[in-house]
Amino acid sequence: MESESKQARLAVLIDADNAQPSLAEALLAEIAKYGIASVKRIYGDWTQPNLRGWKDQLAAHAIQPMQQFGYTTGKNSTDGALIIDAMDLLFSGRFDGFCIVSSDSDFTGLAMRIRQAGLAVYGFGEKKTPKAFVSACDKFIDVEVLRAPSADEPATPPRDNKALKQDKKLVRLIRDALEASADDDGWAGLGAVGSLITKQAPDFDPRNYGFRKLSELLPAIGLFEIDKRGVDGKQKSIYLREKGGAAKKP
Repeated sequence: MESESKQARLAVLIDADNAQPSLAEALLAEIAKYGIASVKRIYGDWTQPNLRGWKDQLAAHAIQPMQQFGYTTGKNSTDGALIIDAMDLLFSGRFDGFCIVSSDSDFTGLAMRIRQAGLAVYGFGEKKTPKAFVSACDKFIDVEVLRAPSADEPATPPRDNKALKQDKKLVRLIRDALEASADDDGWAGLGAVGSLITKQAPDFDPRNYGFRKLSELLPAIGLFEIDKRGVDGKQKSIYLREKGGAAKKP
């Protein structure tokens, strides 16, 4: 019970028109990595047949449906209802973060407002999600990576060494984070590097490259030295630096 009390309390808000019911279980499992889903609500017009797939998921995952009729053709009143609820939950002061499940850019302003209040925002959406919403989140997860057949098998086949090295955006992202957190010998802790990468690119995810973790992706690139350090038999910490870093020491 003590460990649960220390976990972040999250409000999970799902745009039913822009989320896939087939990913409900995997979605909530992913959210559990960031904290406890204290509130789980999904918004839509439940009188419409296009949301039938979600109805089977509601009871199974204790998700509360929020009814919002589409009063005007061409206008998405669901977005407005979700935003109003989010602000009520924000002002309650009971949460540490929000999970917004949608590929809609209409939630960009909401994400920015929540972050201004000092709370974390985790976005979940498809690759088509506009960059504005992605950048407004602390962390954005492409839901395609949740389609993996198992936790041990990424949905995307691993890229080979050559393809990874030629991905200039990926290599630059890692190098920038490494340089910003490295010590005088060029070494940096994996956790610090990963944190900086996420701040620079909220949608970065090793699973998009076919690897479960950053600690698996880095060796595959082949440009970085990896050093696993243990203290008094305890769990090893992972450090990295660019290959040839030792030669740069004075």
